[in-house]
Amino acid sequence: MMNATPMGMAILALLLLPGCVAKTALDVATLPVRAGSQAVDWSTTSQEEADRNYGRKMRKQEAREAREREEAEEQRRRECRRAGYGNCQ
Repeated sequence: MMNATPMGMAILALLLLPGCVAKTALDVATLPVRAGSQAVDWSTTSQEEADRNYGRKMRKQEAREAREREEAEEQRRRECRRAGYGNCQ
């Protein structure tokens, strides 16, 4: 009777292991494809990312231009006052 249990376990293992082996073989075979597609995802920019980056770039440019306008206006006022005009706005 003791021999029946190990024999049953051996038969059960033989039935279950091929599924595990097949799954492992499938995982190994598809790994390069999954890795390649991940590399493509990392190396390309989606349209959403491109739009977001463009918007960020434009906001920074607009802020820089506003600062430059303010600085130029302040410089103009300084030169006006230095020239002796009283109505420098």
